[in-house]
Amino acid sequence: MRFPHLHRDIGFNLSSIPIRREGGRIILLLGLTCLSACAASEAQSTKQAGEKRPVPVVAAIAKQQKMPILVRATGTAQAFSTVSVKSQVPGQLIGVFFREGQDVRQGDLLFKIDPRSLQAAYDQAVANRAKAVAQVSQAQAQVYQAQAQVKQAQANVAKDVAQAKNADVQAQRYATLLSSGAVSREQADQFQTAAESQRAVVTADQSNVGNAIAAVESAKANLQNAQASVRAADAEVDNARVQLSYTSIYAPNEGRLGKLNVNQGNLVKENDTTPLVTLSQIRPIYVEFSIPQRTLPDLRKYQARGQLQVEAKPPNDTGSPARGQLVFVDSGVDAATGTIKLRASFANEKGSLTPGEFVNVVLNLAQVPNAIVVPAPAVQSGQKGSFVYVIKPDHTVDLRLVKVGQTIANQTMIQSGVQAGDRVVVDGQFNLAPGAKVQEKTAGQTGAPQEKT
Repeated sequence: MRFPHLHRDIGFNLSSIPIRREGGRIILLLGLTCLSACAASEAQSTKQAGEKRPVPVVAAIAKQQKMPILVRATGTAQAFSTVSVKSQVPGQLIGVFFREGQDVRQGDLLFKIDPRSLQAAYDQAVANRAKAVAQVSQAQAQVYQAQAQVKQAQANVAKDVAQAKNADVQAQRYATLLSSGAVSREQADQFQTAAESQRAVVTADQSNVGNAIAAVESAKANLQNAQASVRAADAEVDNARVQLSYTSIYAPNEGRLGKLNVNQGNLVKENDTTPLVTLSQIRPIYVEFSIPQRTLPDLRKYQARGQLQVEAKPPNDTGSPARGQLVFVDSGVDAATGTIKLRASFANEKGSLTPGEFVNVVLNLAQVPNAIVVPAPAVQSGQKGSFVYVIKPDHTVDLRLVKVGQTIANQTMIQSGVQAGDRVVVDGQFNLAPGAKVQEKTAGQTGAPQEKT
């Protein structure tokens, strides 16, 4: 019995192998040594074929492009300002002119308080001012009258002084005539008495001038008092006008109103502890967030170069992020958390940010103009750190240790270890070892890989 196919496949001469028949079956007896040799030969042949077979991989080219340096954090939106709207005067609330949650502009009327008592106080203040103004006019007239009396007294002094001089001349002339015996002593005495009497009149007139001047000063003092009364009345009018204006409460700035705490018809107190309503300004709006203290040196370095841009977006928002600017860096690091607090301002024109909500924050520190980037899946982690497989011109791979930067939009920045133009493996790394031969395929390709030309 011969088995040509076994002879061909195994490579042994079966004619020398003894065979025997038992119960119609042919039993082929092979030595254990022969079978073991065949199995070992076949395994060695398979191993050699596997070592030479290329590993299918997907590759990408390391590119040089502009990449931002970003710091990501979680922040909280906060109102730009929050105003507790309260009444500054007591009274009955007679009007509410908004809806809860409504957006208002600066100057919009919010509340009206019964103004009747304050209107009466204002009218009384106006009347008191009119009375004070009349008193000023009367005091002014008294000043003019006193000044006229001074002029009259001064004129009387001038007239009496002239008459006194004339009387003195007459008295001296008659005294001379008396010494020559031309007149009697009685006549001379009469003229002397007249001269003395006229001098007394001048003295009295001068005293009257002093009294008139004093009257003028007194009238001026009364005028000043009356003018002070007018100023006090003006202050009372202004105060009454201000108090009356408080009966109409307007929005101090643009913003969004909260819950109404006091309904129309209730009595309100002056500066009550509970506000009538709260007004939150959300355009612009703040976002506060914290970053690790290890990023503080970079923050200071890039902040010195100019204004830093910040983006914020609610976690489930599919729209574009809000864009703003960094406006505040806290003065110290929180020792409990090892972070530092920052604040950014956003115009929030579309109202996408709401006070109190959590948002994802991206702080853009700078732009790296010529960064080396590779697809994020190309970077692997090993015992010695991050590494990539670089495909060499002979289609073998080289393991390169790399220093990685940030990953943005599935692109990882490589700070060292890879050059622009290097082909890196992005899929199939788990079947690779340094020096392994690879065969590139396109992403998602199935079946036998095809060599790229």
